[in-house]
Amino acid sequence: METVADFKEIVDVIKASGGEAFKRCFQCGLCDTVCPWNRVTTFSMRKIVRQATFGLTEIESEDIWRCTTCGRCPQHCPRDVQQIESGVALRRIATEYGVFPPAAKPIKTISASLVAEGNPLNEERKKRGDWAEGLSVKTFTEGMEILYFPGCYLSYDPRMKKVARATAKILKQAGVDFGILGPKENCCGESIRKTGDEELFKRLARENIKTFIDNGVKKILVSSPHCYHTFKNEYSEFMVDFEVVHISQFLFELINEGRLEITKEYGKKVTYHDPCYLGRHNGIYDEPRGVLEKIPGLELEEMVDSRVDSLCCGGGGGRIWMETPKGERFSDLRLDQAMEIGAEELVTCCPYCITNFEDSRLNRDNAEAIEVKDITEIVAEVI
Repeated sequence: METVADFKEIVDVIKASGGEAFKRCFQCGLCDTVCPWNRVTTFSMRKIVRQATFGLTEIESEDIWRCTTCGRCPQHCPRDVQQIESGVALRRIATEYGVFPPAAKPIKTISASLVAEGNPLNEERKKRGDWAEGLSVKTFTEGMEILYFPGCYLSYDPRMKKVARATAKILKQAGVDFGILGPKENCCGESIRKTGDEELFKRLARENIKTFIDNGVKKILVSSPHCYHTFKNEYSEFMVDFEVVHISQFLFELINEGRLEITKEYGKKVTYHDPCYLGRHNGIYDEPRGVLEKIPGLELEEMVDSRVDSLCCGGGGGRIWMETPKGERFSDLRLDQAMEIGAEELVTCCPYCITNFEDSRLNRDNAEAIEVKDITEIVAEVI
């Protein structure tokens, strides 16, 4: 078993992560109370914080890989303890020593794919723009209104490609002057950073930043809340400042400005799921709902956990790459919540959420009872 015996080394790593805040924790346990893991199993974020504060002698525990960085515990913490940073600091130690429990071992393969091809899905870089085939989507050039950055899942995953294509259709219908960079892009790096690989994150970020600057990019449209969060809040660490817009914000803007006209009704009952990295982490709650409320015939109803209290899908913090046993999937609970209010469709705007919800839906006996859709797929149907 690999161990880290040198307490000073642990403290140094944690301090480098801004870990002084961990000392504020007085073990009240509110973080454990609100953690979604405790709806499906037993897990203590408080224990993780204590380990980060006082030192860890064993780094093979699966517990440090459970956190989905959903943001629920920092939201309720009375002492402003940075629980997410605490967990990531411990993961950095494990990553440095190359120690991964079975659930986290896929991260090694993911890292290799990110280095070689710039995406976590082991797909060829040269095919990154193939999703747009037949849509007459232009390559971005300086002076265009906006760069559309679909992200890795929308570029390669068969289900998510439909979202990228729906987005392109909407942008063209609205007369938006946009382009893509295709093979020139890298993964934004958000998830690999949350698994503790800081160096790989910096490598991906620097390459993306150079590409954006070299191509004259000023405004970036993204489909993934994880890309949004990273470009807006974390790339600023590299002394750059791009204007970043999430598709839900842009749709709301296009409709309100009259650039995008809704011409059809959508006679279904839907419920909207707030992705953690769009809602809790970045405060974007109203725009996606505003878009749905503009669609005639669409009946929007809230689930029991919504807005700031939204239930995590389980895909953040690198968990999208890790296997979660049946019975411990937050996405199963979320589908239950949607069906309890009689929703015909569960709507969101995050590739991780859709991927997890689709997996949960297809593993149900009544898979046909509810559909999972991205907000752009609905808008594309009614324009």
